[in-house]
Amino acid sequence: MKTIVAATKNKHKIVEIEAITSQFGMNIVPRDEAGVPDIEIPETGKTFEENSYIKAHEIMKLSGQITIADDSGLVVDCIEGAPGVYSARFATFPGIWPDEKDEDEADSDDRDNNSKLIRLIKDVPYEQRTAHFVSVITMVFPDGETLVARGEVHGHLVLEERGKGGFGYDPLFVPLGYDRTFGELPAELKNSISHRANALVSLKEKLEKLNID
Repeated sequence: MKTIVAATKNKHKIVEIEAITSQFGMNIVPRDEAGVPDIEIPETGKTFEENSYIKAHEIMKLSGQITIADDSGLVVDCIEGAPGVYSARFATFPGIWPDEKDEDEADSDDRDNNSKLIRLIKDVPYEQRTAHFVSVITMVFPDGETLVARGEVHGHLVLEERGKGGFGYDPLFVPLGYDRTFGELPAELKNSISHRANALVSLKEKLEKLNID
C-alpha cells in the first residue's frame, strides 16, 4: 500500500480523505509521523488552489513522498467574496475588511470570525446573503504529477449562530434546500453534502483515471 503524507494536522480531515484514497491502495499518515519538521508553511496564495498546492508541494519536498493538502474557506457574495482564503484569520487580518482588532492581536477564533462576519452583513436582506464554502484538495507526486479537486456547497447566511455542531462558520451557513445551518444538521448529513465531500468525490474520479502502480 502506498503511503501518502498529509500536509494537514487535522485528524478529522485525514479520516475523511483516507476513506477515498484507501480504495486506491493509499494509506495516509500525518506529517509528523513521516518525519516532517513541525514548521509553518506561509499561505501566500491568492486562491484556494494556490494555497493548497503550496502546502502539498512544500511537504512533498520535505518528505519525498506523495503529499495531499486541502485549503478551504467561505466566500460571501455581498462583501466581495470575503473572507475567502483569509477565512481562518478573518477577524484579525488587517487587509481584508479592517475591524477594530489589529494584526498584533492573537489569532482569530471561530467566534471572532463569526462576529465580524455578522456585523458586515447585518443590514443585507436574507435573499442577498448568498455564500458558498470551497474546498480544494491537491495531491502532489514526487515525479511532478499533480491532482487538483475542487468542491463547493452553496447557501445563505443567518445573523446568529445556530447549532453546536461543526466548526468555523458552520453555525451561520444554511445550505440550499435546507432550513437548518451546518451547525444544526447531523454530522453525517453535513459531511455528505459539504464542500469537502464534493471535493473528495472529484478526487475519487481523478484517481480512477490515474494509473497508480
